[in-house]
Amino acid sequence: MMTRLASLAFGVIALAGLAAGAMAADPAGHSPIVVELYTSQGCSSCPPAEAFLSELANRDDVIALEFHVDYWDYIGWKDSFAKPEFTSRQKKYVETLKGRYAYTPQMVIHGKAHVVGSHRDEVESFIQQYAADNTKGPSISVKRNGDKLIVAVGPGAGKAGYDVVLAIFDKPHVTEIRSGENSGRTAKNSNVVREIVPLGSWSGKAAKFDVSLAGKEGDGGCAVLVQAHDQGPILAAAALPFDY
Repeated sequence: MMTRLASLAFGVIALAGLAAGAMAADPAGHSPIVVELYTSQGCSSCPPAEAFLSELANRDDVIALEFHVDYWDYIGWKDSFAKPEFTSRQKKYVETLKGRYAYTPQMVIHGKAHVVGSHRDEVESFIQQYAADNTKGPSISVKRNGDKLIVAVGPGAGKAGYDVVLAIFDKPHVTEIRSGENSGRTAKNSNVVREIVPLGSWSGKAAKFDVSLAGKEGDGGCAVLVQAHDQGPILAAAALPFDY
């Protein structure tokens, strides 16, 4: 589905196998590749892309995040996970990646490229390309203590203009769609983002951020992105599961 608005197997969260602590950049400073899917429960073209994202969520070289947008809510089914801020994030990518319009299903790979989310070969090609070209970034540590997160970004060769962003996501969902284009379908989704929180900036010096989880949605885990200002390329990322 597209709009001029600006438009298999059910996987489990791969992070479950990680040690209590965080999935951080490896010792060489290379980050997992972040894949963001922009989707909607009201989009009949989206289930194959969602199934693909669930598969990507099982990989330790990928951080897979699923953002639900709200611009299809008018066509018969209101997406239970959509938020205006997720639509705004997608629209910003349209601007920074010089797209023509926002659409679903859309995958954005490491803040650098976008493709139709069900085009597996293209997505895989970008993952491999960015993994090979991955610029050395800072280490990232993410720890949870009760309802508090402690995020530490190490020093590096960064310049002014990087944002540190937190995305909190759910455990896998199963949702019965009762109307709209997907009426009668059972939607299966992984790593559905419920909150996105700007933590601050990073310019090459070590930085620490304390985050309260009180009142925030998301029971599956979180991802921390060090991303060029104005939603540019991602320099480093790490994720932490909450089920340990």
